[in-house]
Amino acid sequence: MKTRIVVVSSFLISMFVLSLPAQQKPVVPAPAAQSGRNPQTLKVDVDLTLVNATVLETTRGRVVTDLKPEHFEVWEDKVQQTIEYFNEEDMPISLGVIFDISGSMKEKLSVARDAAVAFLKTGNPDDEYFLVEFSSRPEVTQDFTTDVSRLSNRLMFTPADGRTALFDAVYLGLEKLREGTHPKKALLLITDGEDNRSRYTFANVRDFIKEQDVELYAIGIVTDYMSGYAQGRTGRALIEELTDLTGGRAFFPDSIYELPDICTKIAVELKNQYMLGYRSTNETKDGKWRKISLKVHPPDGMPDMIIRGKSGYYAPAAEGRNQ
Repeated sequence: MKTRIVVVSSFLISMFVLSLPAQQKPVVPAPAAQSGRNPQTLKVDVDLTLVNATVLETTRGRVVTDLKPEHFEVWEDKVQQTIEYFNEEDMPISLGVIFDISGSMKEKLSVARDAAVAFLKTGNPDDEYFLVEFSSRPEVTQDFTTDVSRLSNRLMFTPADGRTALFDAVYLGLEKLREGTHPKKALLLITDGEDNRSRYTFANVRDFIKEQDVELYAIGIVTDYMSGYAQGRTGRALIEELTDLTGGRAFFPDSIYELPDICTKIAVELKNQYMLGYRSTNETKDGKWRKISLKVHPPDGMPDMIIRGKSGYYAPAAEGRNQ
């Protein structure tokens, strides 16, 4: 999916960038974002594909910061692309929390709730959040807000009951996220079981998430072998497939008491990502899926690293042509 960049900048900086000759392909750093719910912005129409990239140390799993554009490679359908946009700042985010309140969560609800609240408190003032709670059906119980206490208060008084409409909840979260004001968007799913109630299928959710520019992080709570995410169960593989598509990550802790640390780890990753932008060398408007792969080259003296990003996007389709 193609994305149009919204760059917050002074008029002079923006005009300088736009006046560069077409043959030059500079890596454009993003200026600092202004504060406020709806900051005044200058929209620059640049036809680039954007990819959020998370870089971790291979052995310790720690987030790697302070890398430069020359440390990255972006490939589309096995063709290397030129990085024309690079940003490593903590950009504001629109994020939805998808929270399981089904009956099986009854004994885990308190710890899961505290972990979610701790996660929300790590954000910056410009971040915006919404809450979807689900059991037998999903519901948006808190609309977009920058006030974390609204989500916290809602979670504090939610009982656990009913079955698990997980796919419906993720689908609803993806739809709601389209209303977010920030280009960077993510979902955090917290659940303890496989879907047993949804109208939407896994294939419906997978196809829909491929159309979005969204990162999905998921925490599947595993407390014993009977859990829906115990070793060998299919629900775990399905969640991992969805997160891998988006460049997010799935966690399956053996204890609910690991949840606070995991939520902190997810928050750190989201706040320490790189945004890479490139102009695809494939100008065909065929609406087809294009595969993206990322590579990172550690600077001398640095440990080995791994990199995650979305696995692809749909190319724009010619007018009158369906995907």
